[in-house]
Amino acid sequence: MRGLGQDAYSVLFNFVCLAHHRRLQVLKRAALKQVLQTVLLHQVFLKQLSSSCFCAAGLQVSYLTWGVLQERIMTRTYEEHMADGTVQLVKFTNSQFLVFINRVLALAVAFIYIVSTRQPRHTAPLYKYSYSSFSNIMSSWCQYEALKFVSFPTQVLVKASKIIPVMIMGKIVSKKTYPYYEYIVAVLLSAGVSLFLLSADPSGKRTTAATTFSGGLILLGYMIFDSFTSNWQSELFTTYKMSSMQMMLGANLFSCLFTMWSLIESGSFLSAVWFSLNHPEFGFHAMLLSMMSATGQLFIFYTIQSFGPIVFTIIMTTRMMLSILLSCILYNHPLSVQAVFGVLVVFVALFLRVYARYRLSKSSTKS
Repeated sequence: MRGLGQDAYSVLFNFVCLAHHRRLQVLKRAALKQVLQTVLLHQVFLKQLSSSCFCAAGLQVSYLTWGVLQERIMTRTYEEHMADGTVQLVKFTNSQFLVFINRVLALAVAFIYIVSTRQPRHTAPLYKYSYSSFSNIMSSWCQYEALKFVSFPTQVLVKASKIIPVMIMGKIVSKKTYPYYEYIVAVLLSAGVSLFLLSADPSGKRTTAATTFSGGLILLGYMIFDSFTSNWQSELFTTYKMSSMQMMLGANLFSCLFTMWSLIESGSFLSAVWFSLNHPEFGFHAMLLSMMSATGQLFIFYTIQSFGPIVFTIIMTTRMMLSILLSCILYNHPLSVQAVFGVLVVFVALFLRVYARYRLSKSSTKS
């Protein structure tokens, strides 16, 4: 009987040891899985962060350079040889024709790339590209037309608060829902950029116009059209799984048609073409401008496809502040305490968004 008791004890002991060993193995596997998930999360987060920084840098460089080139073309004079042999200095004032050239080059770049590379099967109806093209043209018109009827503070508040109507339009177009921190970030960004732009104005080009009712309506139209453009493009990306180049081709096709129709309707198309043919220097400058515009569009569509309209709007909103900040640094313009505080608020908002998204992705991985 004693031998049987020892055997039973031995079997029980071995069973307990085996169970403990298996439990340790399960715990080790769970711990290893958790470590691997954490490492993978960090890698994905760093990849997304580096990719978004790349998009932001590309957009900043492209459109800062584009703005400098456009101002140079619209303000400089070109030599025109008259029939009597004299030389007259003339300016090119048709900014709409520059937009048309930009769209034509972007259309050509997208077409060549699509033809020469493998692309996903295109399933989107062609006419759906026209909506964002039309809204983009109308937002540009409203933006420049509103300058005649609104005060400088009103312009600043509207431009700095673009992220808020983009979120509202996202709910309407795509039925999107946003976490609470997105609203906090939107308010902080709008406040920070507004504080900076209202105090830092190195160009001194503030309009003295008072805000009128018609100006307010035009600004409302600008916010509606501008917020619709990026949200509609994001909706097309999500629904039809197209590439950014396919979006670039479709959007610029209708933009070319709309802009050309407007130029022909106003009677300025042939005169602008004639000016380009007679002034090769202008043609070279316009080509450089179009190349930067096409590069900027590549970053725009890639950003909207990869990160959505909110991130794109944040980048373009902070671009205004960074361009003025760069001008202040290069030309030694002083920054007021209000401007510095505005910059700090913007950076706090951006850090809050990055941190909140990281915590949210980490908690979803754990669950």
